[in-house]
Amino acid sequence: MEEGLRSLELFALPVSKLASWIAAVAMIFGGVLPYIPQYRDIRRSQNAEGFSIHVCLVLLVANILRILFWFGRYFEPPLLLQSIIIILTMLVMLKLCTAVRMANELATRRRAFTDFDLQYFWQWSRFIDYVQCVLAFTVVAAYITYLLMDSSLFVETLGFCAVFTEAMLGTPQLYRNYENKSTEGMSITMVLMWTSGDTFKTAYFILNQAPFQFWICGLLQVFVDITILFQVYYYDRYPQKPASHTVPSTSTKAL
Repeated sequence: MEEGLRSLELFALPVSKLASWIAAVAMIFGGVLPYIPQYRDIRRSQNAEGFSIHVCLVLLVANILRILFWFGRYFEPPLLLQSIIIILTMLVMLKLCTAVRMANELATRRRAFTDFDLQYFWQWSRFIDYVQCVLAFTVVAAYITYLLMDSSLFVETLGFCAVFTEAMLGTPQLYRNYENKSTEGMSITMVLMWTSGDTFKTAYFILNQAPFQFWICGLLQVFVDITILFQVYYYDRYPQKPASHTVPSTSTKAL
């Protein structure tokens, strides 16, 4: 009997390690999977009007803050690696969207980050301008974090800001769809993957009794995802009058 239990334990140990390894890999790369179909759709159609690049802004800010939070309170390495992978993915999405938009835009006016024009914030003409903005934000945020690292209140607030900002992920796309009165050009697969991932994550937070900020923000993410899916149903069933800027060949509106 004891030998059987010992054999079972020896078998269960590598299985447990394998499951932990798979979960870690899924955590690291799972966050970028929803953007693969959207990237392919934009590249194939050469039309980025249906995707809000403010989604990239939200994820960049959230994950930069999460990395800075790691210096104040260490958390699991897979979550840190996930943030790095997502940042790189958002930069790739920005590069593609900027190139496609400028190829379709007839306006001759070029806008740059160094213009410091708030009216056109995050609507610049070159990819390098987005990189400059991200670097500037990172340097300022890192400097403030360095100065206040000894304050537990600041560190906890920083972590909450990172989680809450990520909870706002779907709102730019939600507004984009409302503005266009259509979900055309948006990858429904991306939103479905958002919804399934956020639902799983929120259930994990609740079942593991995570701090209430985590599951409150998780529930907010799920609500926004479901609202976007409702937009897909509504605009398909009750088509609205298309906005003029949704036509890529004549568009002068930046994402």
